Amino acid sequence: MTSPPNAQSNVPEFSVSDLAMSLKRTLEDTYGHVRVRGELSRVSIAASGHMYSSLKDDNAVIDAVCWKGVMSRLSIRPEEGLEVICTGRLSTFPKRSNYQLIIESMELAGEGALLKMLEDRKKKLAAEGLFDPARKKALPKIPQVIGVVTSPTGAVIRDILHRLSDRFPSHVILWPAMVQGQGADKQIVAGIEGLQNIEAHGLPRPDVIIVARGGGSLEDLMAFNEENVVRAAANCTIPLISAVGHETDTTLIDYAADLRAPTPTGAAEMAVPVRSELLSMVQDSGARLLGALTRRLEDKSASLRLQSKGLGDPTKLLDIKTQQLDRIAESLTYKVQSIISERQNKIVSVGGRLKNPKDLIQQKKMMVERWGDQLTAHRMRMFERPETRLAHAGKMLEAYSFQNVLKRGYTVVRGEDGQVLTQPESLSAGQNVALEFYGGKTRSAVISSGDAKIAPAPRKKEKPAKKKSASSQSKDTSQQSLF
Repeated sequence: MTSPPNAQSNVPEFSVSDLAMSLKRTLEDTYGHVRVRGELSRVSIAASGHMYSSLKDDNAVIDAVCWKGVMSRLSIRPEEGLEVICTGRLSTFPKRSNYQLIIESMELAGEGALLKMLEDRKKKLAAEGLFDPARKKALPKIPQVIGVVTSPTGAVIRDILHRLSDRFPSHVILWPAMVQGQGADKQIVAGIEGLQNIEAHGLPRPDVIIVARGGGSLEDLMAFNEENVVRAAANCTIPLISAVGHETDTTLIDYAADLRAPTPTGAAEMAVPVRSELLSMVQDSGARLLGALTRRLEDKSASLRLQSKGLGDPTKLLDIKTQQLDRIAESLTYKVQSIISERQNKIVSVGGRLKNPKDLIQQKKMMVERWGDQLTAHRMRMFERPETRLAHAGKMLEAYSFQNVLKRGYTVVRGEDGQVLTQPESLSAGQNVALEFYGGKTRSAVISSGDAKIAPAPRKKEKPAKKKSASSQSKDTSQQSLF
């Protein structure tokens, strides 16, 4: 079934953009400012600082956004599953045709929701071991410096200072901090961490820290339930006492602290002892110690007196020992004199048997002179024999020297290679040889081989040769047979 043509002409025509903008204006005008109650889900904080999430109940879901500037002013920290009441305005996102709640403020939806959030946070931190008893540190017996993190203008700091002054006056360092409202948790964390590093500023480091606040509602104490505060207390290296609210009030920092005080005044009492009680205890201990020493001294004196009765008179004992010493001294003197006399007699007896030293010296002198003469004669004989042998050997060496042999008419024949030739068989006709005489050297050639016979050269008539000895003639004949 189709609509008649004139009916369609009565419906206004919109573009997509016009319709989206019209819906946006209508929605924002109708729901300009609303309060919406629901459970936070899909909580996501972007790097820019904006938070994107959804509010839901059993039947519906609506997107929500909280800008960075508003996030810094929220009194609670948005968490998954937290039931809240958000105040803001509705707006649409035309490009996606959906609407969202722009959050301007956020609060917990009743105390039940807050308690549920705290219980979930407590379980989470306990699972990490932040409440483990093994992490607890013991408090010092007498702290010298006490650090306090609290409001500087409230009654809490006055109560703590007054109680400390009554019990045990100590050096107190106050770190002022907000204990309620937006940003209080960050100031408390700064106080806990700052007191641990206060030495860098020239102040003494506290021996114990008190984090305190007076009573209030659950919302008033929320700063001490924040996760960053609990972690700072658990990681504190100085023993920490939590004193938040009244005795019936319990916050998460109480589980992480090393000790929980029911009130700020109670924290001061836990931190220091009573000075007067300490003085009384010291005096009592001193009195008891003095009494014990006195009794022990009396017991020892009585025991000494009892034991001294069994001892003799010291004066009499000394007289007896003195007499014994005198007798020993007399006996020792007699023995010494006897020994000296005996030694003197022996010396006299031995001295009579000794010869005159001068005679002994003269006798030894004559022996030395006789031995000297013998030594001189022996030395002369030793040196004469080697000199005679040395002269004879020199004459023999000169007679058999190489040059003297050549001087007597001998000649050395060497081949072309410089080797000495001793046999005529080693020569051949035409061979060049070197002849070394007494006066020099010359070179010659072999006329015939070693087995040829050569007639002797004619003698000169004007100078008849002298007769040679038989040995010389034999040597000349052997040499002429070579050339």
